[in-house]
Amino acid sequence: MKGTWATSASLDLHLELSGTRPRAALEAALRDAVRSGRLSAGTPLPSSRALAGDLGLARNTVADAYAQLVAEGWLDARHGSGTWVAERAARVPRARPPGDRVAPAPVRHDLRPGLPDVSAFPRAAWLAAARRALTVAPARDLIGYASPRGLLPLRQALAEYLARARGVVVTPDRIVVCAGFAQGLELLCDLLRAAGKRTLAVEAYGHEAHRRIAAAAGMRLAPVPVDDHGALLADGAGLPARTGAALLTPAHQYPLGVVLAPDRRRDAVDWAASSGGLIIEDDYDGEFRYDRQAVGALQALAPEHVVYAGTASKSLVPGLRLGWLALPERLAGQLAEIKSDTGRFSSSLDQLTLADFITSGGYDRQVRRARIAYRQRRDRLVRALHRQVPGVTVTGISAGLHVIVRLPDGVSEADVIARAGARGLALHGLADCRAGDQELGPALIVGYATPPGHAFSASVARLCAVLSEVT
Repeated sequence: MKGTWATSASLDLHLELSGTRPRAALEAALRDAVRSGRLSAGTPLPSSRALAGDLGLARNTVADAYAQLVAEGWLDARHGSGTWVAERAARVPRARPPGDRVAPAPVRHDLRPGLPDVSAFPRAAWLAAARRALTVAPARDLIGYASPRGLLPLRQALAEYLARARGVVVTPDRIVVCAGFAQGLELLCDLLRAAGKRTLAVEAYGHEAHRRIAAAAGMRLAPVPVDDHGALLADGAGLPARTGAALLTPAHQYPLGVVLAPDRRRDAVDWAASSGGLIIEDDYDGEFRYDRQAVGALQALAPEHVVYAGTASKSLVPGLRLGWLALPERLAGQLAEIKSDTGRFSSSLDQLTLADFITSGGYDRQVRRARIAYRQRRDRLVRALHRQVPGVTVTGISAGLHVIVRLPDGVSEADVIARAGARGLALHGLADCRAGDQELGPALIVGYATPPGHAFSASVARLCAVLSEVT
């Protein structure tokens, strides 16, 4: 016998049947499928008649094989309800090759940065917005390829919102909708390379994934120093010669959590204006400032030299894959053309829903709710660390979805992260964000937005327990 593809109204399944004993071969193949996870617990199996027909076996052979596996506990069956994989049929791990490391404990508490509390996503309001949007949407907006810039209703809503909430100077024709900031950055790198600009200045501590995207797009990375006042961008102080663009996080430097100082904001736009360079402003969590009104977008100082990049990943959920670029007038059409040529379009349905969500006020309400919840979480985290782990220091402004927890000299980030992992707590170290030679000492980037509300207190308690062991 040989491998056979079995199909039924409910299931496609490839079974390797070998040897001259059909029933034993079928039993072995089904055990292997369950053991390996190809057939998960609760999966219904084809009827014995259907499987026998697919495999060219006698029906009694299949029925007897099913009965044997039910007796062994691999399958369950009930008269009139068919046969399915038993809930108790656990996967048996395969032998680990010598030298392989044992996997850490399963993550039960996640305090890594970068994610919002997805359980707080306003599902009912989003569904209501989707229904309203689809009810009135013209057919042309459902085609999906009408404009690489994005659907006009969303660009109009974004232009109004960004001007009102972030001080961005923009019109709908200068906005390009993209599948999150990652795609926007990739498109910008393509645009820079087409203009002969191959060097991108990045903050010496920043988002590792963004550096990978830029490098994969053919850009040379030039790290510039950062300190408690943001990136050092004065001409001659931080930017190397022939830099074509600079990627910055002015409102809330990632990961240090500081604001770009006013004089450095001016230095940045002066450099761009005098050199013909481009600033990419990643405003990844600009709406979330807790102790005062958020600092306005850097883009407003020089709209023709700054690309403002925003996203719904922190305010809603990353899975929407919706972001936006507010571009200088001379670049908007060029970037839209690159996007069109590469076929990188965004979902029309999601764009229409977000447009309605913004214009109906739902987006503002969601941001306000999230701002209150995340401020409360930050305050609870800082108080707990101050009381229980006085040996660490929390830095960064009261904003965003993470804090920096600085460890005492001599304490190893890697050791703390490993200890936490053994307790099912996922953490992220500052060293993973380093791009150049600058060394800022051991620290953790603690994301307090990720756990669902019911798990937050336990996550903080686990963090304090781990830190108390090493400080």
